[in-house]
Amino acid sequence: MVNGVNLFMIIIKTNKEIEFMRQGGRILARVLKLVAERARPGVGTKELDEFAESEIRKAGGQPAFKGYRGFPSTLCTSINSEVVHAPAIPDRKLKEGDILSLDAGVRYPVKKGMVVDAAITLPVGKVSHKAKRLIKVTKKSLDLAIKKIRPGIYLGDISFTIQNFVEKNNFNVIRELVGHGVGRRVHEEPQIPNYGLKKTGPILQPGMTLAIEPMVAMGDFSVMLDKDKQTFKTKDGSLSAHFEHTVLVTEKGSEVLTCMPS
Repeated sequence: MVNGVNLFMIIIKTNKEIEFMRQGGRILARVLKLVAERARPGVGTKELDEFAESEIRKAGGQPAFKGYRGFPSTLCTSINSEVVHAPAIPDRKLKEGDILSLDAGVRYPVKKGMVVDAAITLPVGKVSHKAKRLIKVTKKSLDLAIKKIRPGIYLGDISFTIQNFVEKNNFNVIRELVGHGVGRRVHEEPQIPNYGLKKTGPILQPGMTLAIEPMVAMGDFSVMLDKDKQTFKTKDGSLSAHFEHTVLVTEKGSEVLTCMPS
């Protein structure tokens, strides 16, 4: 045990499993990019969802979220005060000035495959300056966290990095929702809060695969579950942004698995 966390529960992935995740990550990065290009005022979330599912399946993958714990869609399409897990539903259209979080998972290959998870937040048409800044700060907090990742550091160092940067910019990290390990399942140990103290939690080791996902509110960090029993929203109705990558801890640092190859 390290600070209450059983290291034997954190799965170290094999080279074959990592390669599957690398390939699935490329599929997911491409699909999120294509969906983002289609996210314009007047476009329906269900339309985006159907496109994403089609592209994932054509590439040899499987949507990892659809059917998971009863979730009905391929994409989480969270808008404005919705933090995460808003399903794509018919007749819900994007509007000018919205901010949209797109969160998706891919299992690759379909049979006995490995899961990767990623999210982006983007403006729909013209948005306020403060909304743009919220998106920028949330993305930067993820970038800073990824730069910290290497063997031998504490997981709490990652959580602290996100919280410190976000709060210096006068926003708040969501506290009731966390990142997580990912790979053989959608959710694995460890839980990864976006707030915390340095030198706490498990020590990172090569072969760990982590879904790092800052969720940031413009106002208070408190959330509530919507009446659909899926969507988490800010209690005060303030805007929220969300970015996520699946990251491999390597021998010398880290590798982002959910990005397009350069």
